[in-house]
Amino acid sequence: TPQPSNHPIAIMFVKVVKNKAYFKRFQTKFRRRREGKTDFYARKRLVTQEKNKYNTPKYRLIVRFTNKDIICQVAYARIEGDVIVCAAYAHELPRYGLKVGLTNYAAAYCTGLLLARRLMKKYNLDSLYQGQTEVDGEEYNVEALDDQPGPFRAFLDVGLVRTTTGARVFGAMKGAADGGLDIPHSCKRFPGYDNDSGEFSADVHRQHIMGAHVANYMTHLQDEDSDAFQ
Repeated sequence: TPQPSNHPIAIMFVKVVKNKAYFKRFQTKFRRRREGKTDFYARKRLVTQEKNKYNTPKYRLIVRFTNKDIICQVAYARIEGDVIVCAAYAHELPRYGLKVGLTNYAAAYCTGLLLARRLMKKYNLDSLYQGQTEVDGEEYNVEALDDQPGPFRAFLDVGLVRTTTGARVFGAMKGAADGGLDIPHSCKRFPGYDNDSGEFSADVHRQHIMGAHVANYMTHLQDEDSDAFQ
């Protein structure tokens, strides 16, 4: 039988981290933060208006993607909730001739363009600011006209998506900008921009807008893997 040891038994002290005082002081986060739906760090900076502009709305171009649809809205914030000024959806595109691929880059561009022209029509600016009439993929910024109402200004709201180069949210933004909206942006996140050289290829961007990259991939599948093509 083992003999009892003369050494004292070491008792580990475990600190209680989440005690009653912790839970009494615990503050719950906003509901949409708990649900993982809203980035309030970004939202605060998108909706906060300058004090000397009083109650002037600060418009946001909201772009969201679902599995089967694209949602583009122009909205501004109020205490009682956001007010939607205008909206366009990718599921409307079949009536304009685009029947398939309603979530790709080309569809995002078309949805943003539809939203812009719809908004311009609402405020009777469609005849003053016709936007980019020829789709060439180049950077385009609408210019204000003398002695006329200024272009409609909005700021891009991307939500929680990663703003990588070539992301579809920038396709929707490009469509809205080509439609005549004044959206502060650069071409550094468009498809065709090379971060190493700092050069932007408008032709590559135009191919994405026209859906040529999708057609090339389908042609590649048809030649290389007929099962995946089917």
